[in-house]
Amino acid sequence: MSLAVETRGLTRDFGSFRAVDGIDLAVPAGSFYGFLGPNGAGKSTTIKCLTGLLKPGGGTMRILGIDPLEDPVAVKRRIGVVPEDLALFDRLTGEETLMFVAQIHGLDAATGRARSSDLLELMDLKGAGTTLVTDFSHGMRKKLSLAAALLPAPKLLFLDEPFEGIDAVASRQIKDLMQSFVGRGGTIFLTSHILEIVERLSTHIGVIAHGKLVAQGAIGELRAGGAAGATLEELFIRLVGGEATPATSLDWI
Repeated sequence: MSLAVETRGLTRDFGSFRAVDGIDLAVPAGSFYGFLGPNGAGKSTTIKCLTGLLKPGGGTMRILGIDPLEDPVAVKRRIGVVPEDLALFDRLTGEETLMFVAQIHGLDAATGRARSSDLLELMDLKGAGTTLVTDFSHGMRKKLSLAAALLPAPKLLFLDEPFEGIDAVASRQIKDLMQSFVGRGGTIFLTSHILEIVERLSTHIGVIAHGKLVAQGAIGELRAGGAAGATLEELFIRLVGGEATPATSLDWI
């Protein structure tokens, strides 16, 4: 099985705190991989290590068969990233943002303009192409960030909480685009707290808790290993050691 992402013993420390604790990821090429965990489990830190934003403390990584520590530029040419904080330039317009990305990736001007126009139309941002990013809504920023990640035609997308804080229309547009990307042979590595979306989209999942990978595999296989008919939410709660207890009532509300 060809792997788009593979790690062995990956670690990352912040002082005396170990945020990522020896995880072994195996993300099949062409899969939609949902990377799940509670708040503070190490999801975003893992993505930052995989995408070159943080240097791991130990272990090995291979992204699309390339060691990102040995050849980071080669990896960055083949991946797209939507970070949780989006990292957009507020004083550029939507069109200028995409053309800047095209230049960074060495695309000629004609190709950059054509792809930018296609993506703005696909994301329903055509009318906002001449608007400064600072005037974009949160949902528009999410869509522009995804467009920037897709513009160089990557083989692998890393998406950190792409559905957080966006409306149903933008969510549907992003889901449709991601499914099309995987359908064409791309690989997606997604973190999200919205388990219903992960359950609907993912072919494989990995679950991290307290910096350790506690489960990984095809979503059907993981379900089969748990309680019969369990939802992804029930499986997730069992894996991370939580308890699905009834909500405590308050006599003052």
